[in-house]
Amino acid sequence: MDRAEAPVAIDGETRLAVVLGHPIAHSLSPAMHNAAFRAAGVNAVYCAFDVPPARLGAAVAGLRALGFLGANVTAPHKEAVADLVDGLESEARDAAAVNTLYWRESALWGANTDGAGFLLALRGRAGLDPAGKTAVVLGAGGAARGVGLALARGGASGLVFLNRTPDRATRLAEAVGRLAPGCRVEAGGLSPEAAGRDRGAELVINATPAGPGGGPDEARFWKVVESLMGPGTLVADLVYRPVETPFLALARRRGARALPGYWMLLYQGALAFERWLGRPAPVGAMIAALVASLEGGAHPP
Repeated sequence: MDRAEAPVAIDGETRLAVVLGHPIAHSLSPAMHNAAFRAAGVNAVYCAFDVPPARLGAAVAGLRALGFLGANVTAPHKEAVADLVDGLESEARDAAAVNTLYWRESALWGANTDGAGFLLALRGRAGLDPAGKTAVVLGAGGAARGVGLALARGGASGLVFLNRTPDRATRLAEAVGRLAPGCRVEAGGLSPEAAGRDRGAELVINATPAGPGGGPDEARFWKVVESLMGPGTLVADLVYRPVETPFLALARRRGARALPGYWMLLYQGALAFERWLGRPAPVGAMIAALVASLEGGAHPP
């Protein structure tokens, strides 16, 4: 039996790693990280904890008291947890969001591996270097900020944030522009007129939960999205369930290349593993666990 497939043996020296979110039952992080621990021979177990926002402070205090190995943080806690740590890496501070908790000696630090994980997925799985490219990001929340900032610092020449609330997109564009002055950063609303000037973008990223979710904005959203896609476009979705999201399905129909969200999940998780243990993650074992967990299996783009 391969070590990555061996059952977990729990004893008095087993350490705990967790992901904190609300809701959290859908998370693939436990499968991915438990496979990584087994493959690396690490005596640790990774669990998902459903923590309502009102209990986040108590949860982090509990993890401190228990001496946990490490933690991930997902929606809706990525911004709030930044106030509960002893220090922040520069990426977490600039993104105003934390997705990884780890120890520096006795101090609890917060990191954000989402942006770097996305760049690894972009370069390693889609073969696209953002340097000199133009990208459009749909959304203006924490995920859009982290990915947009990583692209701007990764050499993108132009970046456009499009959001249903144009004012939010404008504030985000101004913030990213200050932090990455070498990139031209713009903003607009989710209207065909606003999106028209961006049809030449080489990269389009969905950083919304899954589109507008129905209602009167539905048709307008998909009309804008379709106008941005073409045979020369790489389309990435940060959502990883289902594997073939409506966003990616539309991209394929338009002749664009598609980058599923599980690749960003993989690489941000690998970077978190490195912070917890100070060594490279067993990426192959993590990919195998994701493939086995995703509906219908996962395949590289």
